[in-house]
Amino acid sequence: MVKQDSKSLMIQASGLTHYYGPYAAIEDVNFGVERGEVLGFLGPNGAGKTTTMRILTGYMPPTRGKVTLDGFDIVEQSLEVRRRVGYLPETVPLYTDMPVNSYLKYMGTLRQMPPKAIKRRISEVIDVCRLGDYRSTLIGKLSKGFRQRVGIAQAILHEPEVLVLDEPTIGIDPIQVVETRRLIQELGREQTVVLSTHILPEVSMICDRVLIISEGKIVAEDTPENLAERLKGSEQMEVEIGGPVSQVLPALRALKGVASASHQSSHGKEIYTIQANEGQDLRDEISRTVIGAGWSLLSMQTMGMSLEEIFLKLTTHEEL
Repeated sequence: MVKQDSKSLMIQASGLTHYYGPYAAIEDVNFGVERGEVLGFLGPNGAGKTTTMRILTGYMPPTRGKVTLDGFDIVEQSLEVRRRVGYLPETVPLYTDMPVNSYLKYMGTLRQMPPKAIKRRISEVIDVCRLGDYRSTLIGKLSKGFRQRVGIAQAILHEPEVLVLDEPTIGIDPIQVVETRRLIQELGREQTVVLSTHILPEVSMICDRVLIISEGKIVAEDTPENLAERLKGSEQMEVEIGGPVSQVLPALRALKGVASASHQSSHGKEIYTIQANEGQDLRDEISRTVIGAGWSLLSMQTMGMSLEEIFLKLTTHEEL
């Protein structure tokens, strides 16, 4: 657990609990976010990420527990909190029949921003979010990736001190994912950011610190580097090999350090998934074996641990 000075915390949550009927979506969640920090909430669907994000933004109160943002209580001083928070929910609330410019002006009006400030900030956020070519385009005609950028633009329009992003890259194409992650990194230099995701590489690339949440409870907390080291175990590889499966698969399974090997055909390709024992790097051995047998080594890539594998480690290794 990373120790923090409560005086430097922008967000502090204590005993955070929320029930939907008899079901506890989150229970006794405790964490803090320092000023200027980018915090990642990592967990599978249904883990409690969205519930936590909604509570942090004042969208709904907790059943039990307390959250303060910049010293203001999210329930007792909700308006003060909302002035300081920008929120990108998982489903972005966009008016698809409005042009980007008009939508942002409307959102600025709702936040009671002065007209001059609205005009200035619309120009700035359109530039930051790279929406210059689409300022007069109807939102309904934009791709999902550009709609996501509009959502981020409205979240930062009022220059909030805290930015809360719930699954910001879900459902957008790979190019837009890269662009969105780069944008979040840039925003993280200026603001405190809380980001929820179920994608492990995402927090590794963007976040200063990670909280892993499972079944409504925090199960691990650390920097991405330390967390990766603590969760390091067997390495999984995916290899495409041109050769008879009846010979290739037994040869792979016979390699020293291979825990398991499986095969599947995909669009005419012969793909082998290889699980190596902990600490084993089998790339050289696999290459020599394949080439030595006269087969074709068409591709080889290591695969990061899935979230399910991480949680398996968290539940079977007491030191975590």
